[in-house]
Amino acid sequence: MRGEGVLLSWRSIPGLCDDESAEIHRWNRARRRKTMVSRGGATLFASVSLAPDGNNNSDDKIQKGAEEERDIQEAFPRAEQLIKHPLALLALFPKDLALFSAGAIAGALSKTLTAPLDRVKLLMQTHGLRASGSKGIGLLEAITLIHKEEGIKGYWKGNLPQVIRIIPYSAVQLFAYEIYKKILRNEDGDLSVIGRLIAGACAGMTSTLVTYPLDVLRLRLAVEPGCRTMSQVAFNMLREEGIASFYCGLGPSLIGIAPYIAVNFCIFDLMKKSLPEKYQKRPETSLATALVSATVATLMCYPLDTVRRQMQMKGSPFNSVFDALPGIVERDGFLGLYRGFVPNALKSLPSSSWWDD
Repeated sequence: MRGEGVLLSWRSIPGLCDDESAEIHRWNRARRRKTMVSRGGATLFASVSLAPDGNNNSDDKIQKGAEEERDIQEAFPRAEQLIKHPLALLALFPKDLALFSAGAIAGALSKTLTAPLDRVKLLMQTHGLRASGSKGIGLLEAITLIHKEEGIKGYWKGNLPQVIRIIPYSAVQLFAYEIYKKILRNEDGDLSVIGRLIAGACAGMTSTLVTYPLDVLRLRLAVEPGCRTMSQVAFNMLREEGIASFYCGLGPSLIGIAPYIAVNFCIFDLMKKSLPEKYQKRPETSLATALVSATVATLMCYPLDTVRRQMQMKGSPFNSVFDALPGIVERDGFLGLYRGFVPNALKSLPSSSWWDD
């Protein structure tokens, strides 16, 4: 029955009677059968409800608002949670921003913890160029030299620009990767494996290009004597060498990204497919294959990292990869291209990444 803006409806409620009272139950059943016969099969209604005829139900709105308010209260961390777990503050931010922030914090802590190994690696890579007539130093010699000249804090020299670089590098890489994926998708919107590799390589090169000056500052702070602050190094470079000095060694940096990603991915995929199927999905298998593929890719591409480090040095005699490769081999031998590989492996291989270092 429908009136003006109001819908009147009849609904039966099964089991309305008390099942414990058999006598009342039999009486109601007999009465119902009698009524159905007298009314041509119609049943008596058990309840009457009135509701507005339409979609704008005020009760629904009130209930929805209460549910939203309850969801907000549940999402907001309580005071005791914040005291016990300070990172719960990330719950106040959008999910993507919270994940990015958590990644940036983890990256900064990781770089800070492994900074001593990174400093040792850079000294080993550049010692032959800094000390004329010397053919380089070993791992223990580099560790001893840092402690002797600068003390404990010397192991973290040059870490600040590396930590600062994490946020813009990651942000540009993620943003660029999404753009390149859209460009490389086919007409159906699908992206092939080759397309993903190309998108990843291009995103890595874009983020390296944008943040490269911070990488050069990091090296200068770590290996050059007399430099105490990042601003001091930057002003000296601008005054004495010009803006181009902030991009010395960019060529081998960009060249090394694509082959590293391709070799790492291909070896990882081939190794995993060559294993028996029962081992392919196990987490320890993925970890082992990732370490092996990263090791092989690093061995193949590490000489380019040594080249870029020596090209980043002040007064470097090398202007290109073609000058640097034979020059380093002539001065330090073939193994000179792999100076610092051991501390680099200890620092980077567990995370299967080294080129953004």
